[in-house]
Amino acid sequence: MEPLVHLNGAVVAAADARIPVMDRGFLFADAAYEGLGVLDGQIVDFEHHMARLERSLDELSISAGRERDEWWHLLMALVTGNSVEEGFLYLHITRGVGSTRAYVPDDDLTPTVFAFVQCYDGPRVDDPAPVLTLATASDLRWARRDIKTPNLLGQVLAKRHAQEQGCDEALLVTPEGMVTECGSRSFFIVSGGEIVTRPTSNDILSGVTRRAVIAVAAELDLAVEERIVSLDEALAADEAFATAASTYVQPVVSIDGEPVGDGAAGVVALQIRSEHIRAVRASFYSPG
Repeated sequence: MEPLVHLNGAVVAAADARIPVMDRGFLFADAAYEGLGVLDGQIVDFEHHMARLERSLDELSISAGRERDEWWHLLMALVTGNSVEEGFLYLHITRGVGSTRAYVPDDDLTPTVFAFVQCYDGPRVDDPAPVLTLATASDLRWARRDIKTPNLLGQVLAKRHAQEQGCDEALLVTPEGMVTECGSRSFFIVSGGEIVTRPTSNDILSGVTRRAVIAVAAELDLAVEERIVSLDEALAADEAFATAASTYVQPVVSIDGEPVGDGAAGVVALQIRSEHIRAVRASFYSPG
């Protein structure tokens, strides 16, 4: 069956979706987006993703003109229309289509709204936790990483580098040797029984799954400290793991070919993953 997508109020076959070349999302990455998980045919962490989307749009002065329940119905129509039980849901909002290519936009543009869903092609959530190998890469991204925009060239280059090194994902590192996050995941270490992750700021994206994992750790009485971690500290950690919307919690077993801890999935990471998935299934959003 041809995948269905949402484009500006209509659900159409993906092959029939068309966006004008003067759309500012295409020309300038003048847009915001969210990537959400789909589990058991439901949207994961819907409210927190919408809160982050609203913040990103506010920072860019883009008004999408929809309430949260409207977004839920729009997105769920794609999930059910494409018969997706477990996968990835993408929502992309641009400032709109200008009459010319101009850095300063017109004031009266109508935002472009595009969304699609796809089945997850990796291990299923109830399978044994898939592990990650990381390769370090210089963090070349723009300075406002807290805004979730499709300005992702830095991540593309980092992830290509990781792939060339035979690794699953990139670990982004500043010139001073400090870890920021992964190419498309938040990063945690476990050291001396304490979970450590970088504090939120303009330097990283405030990950929705990151937030949920910190809450899960508190429920499990596991200590969490938010502070900047050096690459040396990450390499010396007892465990490491990474989090993302559609892959949840994944243990990290190596960085640049060096094992993290004993080179196997860590006990804390597996405990966090199991409890997080349980919590997700207990809290699917239902519109009012």
